Amino acid sequence: MNVSIFGLGYVGAVTTACLSRDGINVIGVDINENKVKAIARGESPIVEAGLTELLEAGVEKGRITATTDAEQAVNNSEISIISVGTPSRSDGALDLQYVYRVCEIIGKAAAEKGEDHIVVIRSTVLPGTTEECAEILKKHSGDVNIEIGFNPEFLREGSAVKDFDEPAFTIIGTKSDLVELTLKDMYASVDAPFVVVEPGVAEMIKYAANAWHATKIAFANEIGRVAKHAGVDGRKVMEILVEDRKLNISTAYMRPGFAYGGSCLPKDVRALEYYGKINNVGVPLLDSLSKSNTAQIQLALDLIRQNDYKKIALLGLAFKPGTDDLRESPSVELAEQLIGKGFELKIYDPAINESRLIGSNKEFIDSKIPHLSKLLVDENKIIEDVDVLIVSHGAGEFRKVLEKANQSIPVLDLTGIVKNLKSVKNYEGIAW
Repeated sequence: MNVSIFGLGYVGAVTTACLSRDGINVIGVDINENKVKAIARGESPIVEAGLTELLEAGVEKGRITATTDAEQAVNNSEISIISVGTPSRSDGALDLQYVYRVCEIIGKAAAEKGEDHIVVIRSTVLPGTTEECAEILKKHSGDVNIEIGFNPEFLREGSAVKDFDEPAFTIIGTKSDLVELTLKDMYASVDAPFVVVEPGVAEMIKYAANAWHATKIAFANEIGRVAKHAGVDGRKVMEILVEDRKLNISTAYMRPGFAYGGSCLPKDVRALEYYGKINNVGVPLLDSLSKSNTAQIQLALDLIRQNDYKKIALLGLAFKPGTDDLRESPSVELAEQLIGKGFELKIYDPAINESRLIGSNKEFIDSKIPHLSKLLVDENKIIEDVDVLIVSHGAGEFRKVLEKANQSIPVLDLTGIVKNLKSVKNYEGIAW
């Protein structure tokens, strides 16, 4: 296998070294002559543990060459990997000029060569970029066929070689069987699950991962700031927190859906916000949680308005399935706003029986929806004479309701319960 890698920065240099070690012939391409000369000599252009040794070995075995001549690189390879930079512009947008320019160059070179080619984007780009690059390649490649894919990297500076060898997964975003098979061959030495998805999903997972890492760092720092002001060692707090692999470090709460609610999360987040405010401890991430939660409820309202629904059937009123706790349930907030804005509303929740509601739970719902009993219906009446079925949590009974419903009734899914239900045709999810 002969691969040309465009861009010999951090990702390009590490990818060059590791692929050559695994028996692949690599041509490094860059407009910076100093980088090209360093790679050609087997020298690392960056400080990274183990990288120089791999580059030296690759050059000695004749598996690594480097050039500033893009056409030469395409002529001597079947696959081109794009790993050029995507810096921020002054407004925060990505500057994709280098990615687009390389696509144009590869397309023209492939047309001159007269042979089909594979292009793999490894630069970090937002969803839709791979499709745009496919159009650029097609425009410049003439009659030559170019197959394209996106292959995000998860290399951390300081441990990049180890991360290349031991990733959590290898992700390929492509619609091409040829790209899938070729990259499986290229990464045959990497022991990790191989995940093939649509290009947009592959592009987005890189951003989701990086944003999650940034969120964890900011969260730990804010907890540390609050803890220190309270005379507590924040390091010890976080050490204990991450020991919980059932909830804290797990898949729990990590799926898009409706807003959080209940008797704990809303009030405890508010308490931390208040503590930070009165003690002048900056916690902007924690301050943003309630705003983000409210925005998710507003999004559900916006989707209802956009579709001009009038008669609403709400499946789920408690804040989650398996409980009758209505306190600060986002479904209650949604229902209250719908009523206030003149929508016709009826509600089905198998866990809710108004006669059994007591204490603060009853006080809360009475303050929000004082005539709840007039809105509650059973699983049969909930599908009668409605414009839309809104699913707010994942109670198993709701799947039965959706199976009974007329296929012409639209479904707005706020929780992700609808999977493999043939009866659901007119369907929209809140985040999918």
